[in-house]
Amino acid sequence: MVLLGVPQAGAESVETRIADYLQEQENKTLLRFLACGSVDDGKSTLIGRLLYDAQGIFEDQLAHLKNDSRKFGTTGDEIDFALLMDGLEAEREQGITIDVAYRFFSTKKRKFIVADTPGHAEYTRNMATGASTADLAIVLVDARQGLITQTRRHSFIASLLGVRHIILAVNKIDLVDFSQAVFEEIAATYLELTKDFGFASIEAIPISARFGDNVSVHLVKTPWYQGPTLLAHLETVPLEKAPDEQVFRFPVQYVSRPDANFRGFAGTLSSGHVQIGDTVVVAKTGKQTKLRRIISPQGDLQEAFEGQAVTLLLEDELDLSRGSMLSGTDDRPILSDQLVAQMINFDDAPLRAGQSYWLRTETDQVSATITKLQHRIDIETFTPSDTHELALNEIGLCQLQLNLPLVFDLYQNQRSTGAFVLIDRVSNKTVAAGMIRENGHKASNIHWQSVVLDAKARAEQKFQKPVVLWFTGLSGSGKSTLAGLLEKRLHSLGKHTYLLDGDNLRHGLNRDLGFSQADRSENIRRIGDVSHLMLDAGLIVLAALITPLQADRDRLRARFADEDFIEIFVDTPLETCIERDPKGLYAKALAGEIQDFTGIDAPYQRPHTPDLHLQTDGRNVEELLAEIEHYLTKRGIIGSYGTDSWSI
Repeated sequence: MVLLGVPQAGAESVETRIADYLQEQENKTLLRFLACGSVDDGKSTLIGRLLYDAQGIFEDQLAHLKNDSRKFGTTGDEIDFALLMDGLEAEREQGITIDVAYRFFSTKKRKFIVADTPGHAEYTRNMATGASTADLAIVLVDARQGLITQTRRHSFIASLLGVRHIILAVNKIDLVDFSQAVFEEIAATYLELTKDFGFASIEAIPISARFGDNVSVHLVKTPWYQGPTLLAHLETVPLEKAPDEQVFRFPVQYVSRPDANFRGFAGTLSSGHVQIGDTVVVAKTGKQTKLRRIISPQGDLQEAFEGQAVTLLLEDELDLSRGSMLSGTDDRPILSDQLVAQMINFDDAPLRAGQSYWLRTETDQVSATITKLQHRIDIETFTPSDTHELALNEIGLCQLQLNLPLVFDLYQNQRSTGAFVLIDRVSNKTVAAGMIRENGHKASNIHWQSVVLDAKARAEQKFQKPVVLWFTGLSGSGKSTLAGLLEKRLHSLGKHTYLLDGDNLRHGLNRDLGFSQADRSENIRRIGDVSHLMLDAGLIVLAALITPLQADRDRLRARFADEDFIEIFVDTPLETCIERDPKGLYAKALAGEIQDFTGIDAPYQRPHTPDLHLQTDGRNVEELLAEIEHYLTKRGIIGSYGTDSWSI
């Protein structure tokens, strides 16, 4: 009988036990690990066995697994633990792992998140995905085969991705008669192979994943092995330093504005911790403020730690958006538009210098071009060698040029803010993963200095709308002539201008550059930076350069806001340019005296969508200037068209 209003015996103790259990789970450390190796080495079977031994399988799951084992299994009447991880129908039919499968389980000592990754070479990208957040990797080796190419590749990728601990699981030891000699030979070879990989620990364990031997209980048939079981080692392997010992990194993922009185910045702490009252820095601008409030799904917090999703409120109104990053005042991240990264190619098409992609980090995206392949790694010897491309699954060191400065850390210091992927600009397919090893600029540890005056204040002082007018076209098209006459016209109207000519700048700023493709791209990048500084000073900038490649023009345009950049295509037929030949360069190029001359033996890629397309054939200079003036009037750069006294 239950009496209303009378506390039931044992009710409080049940609640207490539940609370104690939840607190116990909360205080357990979390280890992320992956299982990797070649096809049919037993990765899925091992993880299934771990879950079973750790009592991480519910009764209904176990019953379902037994039914699946009879239908799809390869172990006769026994439970096929691989089916617990191979959830795709194609995986069960073929007996292989295709996608990355994650599972959570816990023991009395620790919580675990395990990733089961594919063994096929064509799914290397999935293995890299699993390794990107792992603290430990279980590298499985079939005792009958020993170390193979996939073992080498996966171990090397694990080292590149910052995995600190390795368990060399020599599986199927029962199929080699529990041979100590076989095990020790494989272990010794692996230790020699990985001696320069920088792993903090390597533990070799002979196991039989199918029967569970040395997985959670010692195998009686291997009395010669005195080390820990695999599960015991997982429970005791040391983790890296605590979040409060790491530097603070908070990439902004979303600006929360539910009403006019609230402006918060939502995201997940990539590393470190922060508390109310701390001084934080906007990494890109260098502006400082203090943290006013921390909001979590559970309510307000006094402090937040790595991995927590929170919304931060600041004391000052600062310009932050998705892609911005907050850091501590000490040990700020790197801000650079050049970087050197270790790359893994996931695409059938090779990676080559000159190719452009979207580079995507946790929260930011910029346009990036591979400017140089420094070397590729021979997966058999792990030695670097010169190369002009990286084929599928190959690993190499690349230099990249970004169209905008990016905030990042070196991967060896901060994994989450030091990694990126390259995205094909047309298909939107992930083609490569990168780990940032160096700042591409020779001068490191430089940050953007916050200034008091901004571009708007300088423009208002000059009573004009600053803009960059970029004239592109073949040599002899008339772009320099038009730019010069337009500057003269704008000057007569009282506008503050400056003309940048490509040839003139090669006498000073760019005197160290030649005419290779890489030097031409660098020439444009430098002039683009100068143009941006002059724009910031409030000037109307006119730049006249051939700028032959669409990729260079795309990077240039992305450097500016849409309203600050106008691309003017001076479209003059090649025959007309050759006929004019104002500098005599076409004659020399046609005679073979000049190599790689644009329009002759080097390409000029016509702009896809210029802001202003000037068809010059059959038109005089006055008509072309009138068309430019009319366009600038519509854009609000100059005043009423058709008068001599234009005004803002």
